[in-house]
Amino acid sequence: MPPRTNTTARLPASPGLLRPEEFSRHVRFAEVAPTGAAAAWVERLWSTNWALPDETSQTTQLIPHPSVSLTFERGGLARSGVRGDGVRLTGVVTGRFDVTLTGTGGTVGVKFRPGGFTAWSGVGSDRLTDRVLPAAELLPGTTTLSRLELDAEASAAALCGYLEGHAGSAEPIPAALRTVLATALAVDVTRVDDLAERCDCSVRALQRLVRHYVGVSPKWLIRRHRMHDAVEALDAGTTDTIAALAARLGWYDQSQFARDFTALVGVPPASYRNRSRAAATPCGEIP
Repeated sequence: MPPRTNTTARLPASPGLLRPEEFSRHVRFAEVAPTGAAAAWVERLWSTNWALPDETSQTTQLIPHPSVSLTFERGGLARSGVRGDGVRLTGVVTGRFDVTLTGTGGTVGVKFRPGGFTAWSGVGSDRLTDRVLPAAELLPGTTTLSRLELDAEASAAALCGYLEGHAGSAEPIPAALRTVLATALAVDVTRVDDLAERCDCSVRALQRLVRHYVGVSPKWLIRRHRMHDAVEALDAGTTDTIAALAARLGWYDQSQFARDFTALVGVPPASYRNRSRAAATPCGEIP
């Protein structure tokens, strides 16, 4: 799904944000498309800003995408064992990603395309999986951007300029990887050997390619795409039963879907849907 160019968006264009109505109540979100050569590696630039009452907090929960992020963070933010100000690289997070916000603060970030960080930097994404690192450990010159304005539109030129200026021996995202990523989105692709056959490569070659450029396994890619579709459908108020939704998105049965959903999101799909309905209904009444 291509990102929309919209600096007044309240919610991300791509799926994965859990309980979006809670997020938009307290957080101002914006995103813009990258410009120039940076667009070859970057999906979007984004920013968040918040101001919460004293002694209150909000935990934002996401089902992450297969992307590496470069972020410039200031203020009351804690996640993955780090907190406060910093310029950070976050690899693909294989589980749920929780960020707790307090006080005031903001973030401006670069979301690389799947495989884009490795193609741009030459650093294997498998080195970053489930890790948060000070960006200076792997990237030159990021400290010069530490005082960026925490606004996606205002900082876009500086961020894209940095990416273009430090491209060095950058390469395009391999065509074979693009084919794999697009094919993994197909609802009827539910097994790694199906994906390998569709992409005309061996399972081992597929695993090496995806692990190096994306940082996860092909099996993870297939499952994560389906989970994003499931959450998006539930947030949109699908009229499908849970069993019908599971079947439509390629799960073997409803119980398997419920187990996978609960393990990642933290509640069963029916409970998640009921909460979303309550948040969208006056006085919290479920129709």
